[in-house]
Amino acid sequence: MKRRIVLGIDAAWTEREPSGIAMVADDGTGWRLLDAAASYDGFLMPSGGDSIIRHRGSIPDVRRIISAVELKAGSVPDLVAIDMPLSSMPIVGRRVSDNLISSLYGARGGGTHSPSALRPGKISDNIRAEFDAAGYPLSVMTLTGRDLIEVYPHPALIELAAAERRLPYKHSKIAKYWRQEIPVVRRQMLLEVWTRIVDLLDDRVQGTKAALRLPAADARGHQMKAFEDKLDAVVCAWVGACAMDGRATPFGNSASAIWVPTQR
Repeated sequence: MKRRIVLGIDAAWTEREPSGIAMVADDGTGWRLLDAAASYDGFLMPSGGDSIIRHRGSIPDVRRIISAVELKAGSVPDLVAIDMPLSSMPIVGRRVSDNLISSLYGARGGGTHSPSALRPGKISDNIRAEFDAAGYPLSVMTLTGRDLIEVYPHPALIELAAAERRLPYKHSKIAKYWRQEIPVVRRQMLLEVWTRIVDLLDDRVQGTKAALRLPAADARGHQMKAFEDKLDAVVCAWVGACAMDGRATPFGNSASAIWVPTQR
């Protein structure tokens, strides 16, 4: 069986914030996590990205990233799954894909953020155009061979965990999640949610638990956010793997679609 490779990217909507990136592969024995980093620069490092390295900048050098995948995995990716609004038409507001996801998952806390011409704006346009030029056209209804797809971690995690509501796993929102708890307890509860997600992913993508070592309980804020970015990137890569296995559904129209895993 030909080795299949998926690249997952948790893309920031601004130019200065880092973007997590992860790579998974299947040789016929199941999907395995090969690498994960908290930024593009971290991924381009020969030894892979450390969880605390979060180089600034979210405009990827697509050809360098693809070359890095080929160097590390032996061939270029078959599919790239990005958490970023993507469309073949200019994005000026909410899309059909946003509304469909929000109608299905909004009551469970998994609705989409509203994109605009400014956010993510040219970042989205540039990423889509760069991957298209590299041979990865945006795929909205079916996969064609080498593909770029849009994914969204919140509904993906709802499906992964068979959860009633969106999982409370964002570091910046722990005060909102657990208002009545003191900060040290909030931090511990967040680590427990991360542990659950990593365990669930490890059942589907081998090596996840070994690669995603949780931060210490007293880790600094940027270390916690770096781990979260890597985790989101692995989720994106897992959704891409589901799409390649025929276990993900695109929600959208001819211009854009968000792919969500179908648990069977």
